[in-house]
Amino acid sequence: MRIGELSRRTGVHTHQLRYYGAQGLLEAGRGANGYREYDENAVLRVKQIRHLLGAGLSSEDIAYLLPCALGEAPELLGCPELLAAMRSRLQRLDDQMAALAQSRDALAGYIEAAARTGGESYPPFDGTDPELLPA
Repeated sequence: MRIGELSRRTGVHTHQLRYYGAQGLLEAGRGANGYREYDENAVLRVKQIRHLLGAGLSSEDIAYLLPCALGEAPELLGCPELLAAMRSRLQRLDDQMAALAQSRDALAGYIEAAARTGGESYPPFDGTDPELLPA
């Protein structure tokens, strides 16, 4: 099938399918006319890629994991290298979430403190200086 048909069957835009190919996630042959040609397995492969992307994995992670993927969801075979890669990605996500929570708490603290000080603008705004106009 051509890329347009694969796009229709998976709901994934053609430019994303080309990207998956460039990242080594999706293989295509070339027809006599030079067009990309995909086999039936490409539909399942695209669905697997979409599920793994939805789990927050990078295309590099997915390239590593795909040989161990079974089914659409997909189910992953638990070899030690695979588990180490997924645990590493989970730790990165946990670290990012902790950093975001810290930033959120700091911002909430600033908002709380600013709300207690009253409603006057600072510096005082008289409407004449264009540099002081709110963005």
